[in-house]
Amino acid sequence: MTCKVIIVHGFWYGSWCWSRVVEQLAARGVMSVALDLEGHGLNGRGSSARWDCLFGSAVFAVGLSGVAAVTVAGVMLVEQVRVIGGGEPCVVVAHSQGGTVATAVTELAPYLFAPLVYVAAFAPIVGLPCGAYSSAPENRNELVLRLLRAVPAAVGAVRIDPGDRDAHAAIREILYGDVGEAAAIAAISLLSADGPLGMATEAFAVTADRYGTVPRTYVVCTRDNVIPAPLQRRFIREIGAVSNAPSTVREFVGSHSPFLAQLAALATVIAGFAGASGM
Repeated sequence: MTCKVIIVHGFWYGSWCWSRVVEQLAARGVMSVALDLEGHGLNGRGSSARWDCLFGSAVFAVGLSGVAAVTVAGVMLVEQVRVIGGGEPCVVVAHSQGGTVATAVTELAPYLFAPLVYVAAFAPIVGLPCGAYSSAPENRNELVLRLLRAVPAAVGAVRIDPGDRDAHAAIREILYGDVGEAAAIAAISLLSADGPLGMATEAFAVTADRYGTVPRTYVVCTRDNVIPAPLQRRFIREIGAVSNAPSTVREFVGSHSPFLAQLAALATVIAGFAGASGM
């Protein structure tokens, strides 16, 4: 008998980016569901930012985002996990900014998580918003901020321009450094322009009695240009300070997108936590 797996994506993504891993998990006998977070995918807010870029960079840089009101607290992940798991604990896998959401929700409903698996993810558990880590020394080699096309506070979003062909080489380097060209181009075409700023700026606290009781695994991506490996390891240390037991740590030599570059290996890791034998 296996636990159900729920997968949470990061900024600019949707459930689509995990579709190949979902296929791999199905082949291993694991039921999994990739969700669209609030403000993303089919739960988006109809932002016009993607189309504003057609009218020039000046318009694109100032248009208020349709996801400006989305925050960590507004995400309905608790109810999604409860419904999908039928009230039983699920393996929850969180990537990138999805880690911020999953961390906050684990504090709210620790009984629904078993375990929580971070994949190259933010895990702000010391009362700082994840955006505060942008100035941390462990983050000095990140490259993602060079993709921004607007002042986040002005538009209410962390805005990139996947529609700009001149930016594709940089996007590929930063997000898909070890992903094949065809898959990388397809993924870039599916990215949204805006990640909700509120998810990156909202601070919250977790406790040892709730969040700290949930088993956790952290998959470090050692060549990540979005969340550098030193920052990922800092999150692991900070998680350990409020937890009843150390996190299990796995390392992948690769980029920020193992769900495309190393999908079989990642599926095997996830299936192991779900209780399946794998292949």
